Amino acid sequence: MTDSAPARRSTLTWPWAAAIDALLVLVFATIGRASHEHSLDVLGVLETAWPFLVGLAVGWAVLRAWRAPVAPLRTGALLVVITVVLGMLLRVVSGGTTAVAFVIVATVTLLVFLVGWRGIALLVARRRVRR
Repeated sequence: MTDSAPARRSTLTWPWAAAIDALLVLVFATIGRASHEHSLDVLGVLETAWPFLVGLAVGWAVLRAWRAPVAPLRTGALLVVITVVLGMLLRVVSGGTTAVAFVIVATVTLLVFLVGWRGIALLVARRRVRR
């Protein structure tokens, strides 16, 4: 799926796009905690999610993602790279682990989440343009 004019003309504003991204990172952390039978309390989820939320915020700033918040490749895919790399670095610095399997699962999950919703938004925008 390539980035195109409908993605740039989407009615979805960048604050909404950033909120969706952050929510999906929280969903990722929640799924991870649940699959390892950790508690799902808010503080526990935030403890797991914070390195990736920081990575996501840095990614938004570095990419100036507000310029094309719904672009699947230009924004979504690059956000995944930055979010995962910084998230893993912050996990290590803060005493966490980064097993290869976890890096793979995190990358694939965040790729599906952060690129996936943008792809759906792009399809919806294209459909609206045709009408």
